[in-house]
Amino acid sequence: MSAKLPSDAFDYYFALGTERSYQAVADHFGVSKTAVVNKANKERWQGRVERLEAKAREAADQKNAESLEQMNTRHLKAFKVIQGKALEALRSMSLDSAMDAVRALDLAVKGERLTRGEPSDRTAVSIEDTIRREFDRWTVVEDDDEKDENDPAQQEGAL
Repeated sequence: MSAKLPSDAFDYYFALGTERSYQAVADHFGVSKTAVVNKANKERWQGRVERLEAKAREAADQKNAESLEQMNTRHLKAFKVIQGKALEALRSMSLDSAMDAVRALDLAVKGERLTRGEPSDRTAVSIEDTIRREFDRWTVVEDDDEKDENDPAQQEGAL
């Protein structure tokens, strides 16, 4: 194996992806694995691979974020159109025949709220309300005349 490793050996190595190995590069170019290892160490192939993969992940993340943003924008526009149509229908209909418009408006409002990351129903409970309710529940004070005579925890002072 007297062939010299070409300058584009790293490109081949990187293109191998999950099958990437120094031995595969050596076999492809007809050189020893030692020659590949020496060149890889000299040119810092591992660091280059890490940097290139990090850039690829960042680019993919950016593309995904843009796609998600575009989708949300499309959905918001559609919800606004539905809301407008529903409001037009409500204005032109009598109260008893406007239920379809009300349903459309309700669905569009819920969809818009979900797209914006808000709760679609008012079932969201504030932490403050939950803490207050739990505090009240655990700090109930019983009257002395309501004590249970069979409860040993309440008979401590009686002994």
